[in-house]
Amino acid sequence: MTGNVSPKRFYKDVATDQLDGRYRILLDSRPARTRGKNLLTAPTQALADAIAGEWDAQSETIDQISMPLTGVMAAAIDGGESAAQTWLDEILNYLGSDLVCYRADEPAELVERQAAVWDPYLDFARAEFGAPLMKTQGIIAVSQPQLSIDAVRSHLAEQPPETLFALRLATAITGSAVLALALWRNAYGPEEIFEASLVDERFQEQRWGVDEEAMARQSRLGAEFASIARFLNLVAADY
Repeated sequence: MTGNVSPKRFYKDVATDQLDGRYRILLDSRPARTRGKNLLTAPTQALADAIAGEWDAQSETIDQISMPLTGVMAAAIDGGESAAQTWLDEILNYLGSDLVCYRADEPAELVERQAAVWDPYLDFARAEFGAPLMKTQGIIAVSQPQLSIDAVRSHLAEQPPETLFALRLATAITGSAVLALALWRNAYGPEEIFEASLVDERFQEQRWGVDEEAMARQSRLGAEFASIARFLNLVAADY
């Protein structure tokens, strides 16, 4: 018999407490731990409560897919401070060849649609971060201004590892650091931002029809993106 077996729920009560400026998740009064054996903690009470809610909602077995906040927080903790610089660099690498900067040169309908959807995000990057970005068409590469890359870096460098990790995930899902930054700053709703990453796909669907496998993948990624949006909001919450 093959396949992964979900672990049984081994605890009854779930709670949180505060220790050294962070919030722990307690399972039967014992601190929960990550796969890396680190303490499972959160930077805010709001995020800790939401993570605790995921643990409390489990039935006789633990379904890790139903615990996205736990998964993101645990992975960020196990990555640690040493991984934060890597995540930052990866975000900036995407910014250097960002989805919203690379435009089609034809057909006209797609060119217009990309401009209508993506140009506001470039305006956002310029206004919010002081980071004007260059657009290009077709397969012609464009080098982004180093001052713009550095401007975004200065905003991200002071962020905690969990924020950088979540932004790295959002960047990978959309193919765009600009869209991830818009999510972080709540410039638009998560559904609208995720949909902005699918301009090309929606155009192809309109012309050639829907691919069921592609739609299933988009649905899965959309759910992950929504969880990351919630995670980022809870990291920033203060109550």
